[in-house]
Amino acid sequence: MGKRKRLAAERRKEDLKSVALASLRNCPTSPRKMRLVADTVRGRDVFDALNILKFSPREASIRLEKLLRSAIANWEAKNEGARPEEAKLVVREIKVDSARMLKRLQTAPQGRAHRIRKRSNHVTVIVDSVKS
Repeated sequence: MGKRKRLAAERRKEDLKSVALASLRNCPTSPRKMRLVADTVRGRDVFDALNILKFSPREASIRLEKLLRSAIANWEAKNEGARPEEAKLVVREIKVDSARMLKRLQTAPQGRAHRIRKRSNHVTVIVDSVKS
């Protein structure tokens, strides 16, 4: 490996040290409902986001709060000895993608049937410390 390539790899590794990721797979909530909650938190300070999620009446906020706590714990594991309060952690990115869909049939009048689609989603949270 050349010197320039090694230096670039070390720089990239150092940049990724401030970033932590957590993901939630096959969450049994529709992506649309989860996105409503995720949009309220995106780009905010981590502790403000936790307060918003804690007092939100939506059911999706419970799962998102737990996921955000997991991302903070992942950041603490990466940066031993550092405290998240001093690092000014920010929710840099939240992605809500559609997951598998359970298809069910519900009986309807006159011998017909309606299709019920039980949706689920995948959520990815990326937490980053602000460079000051």
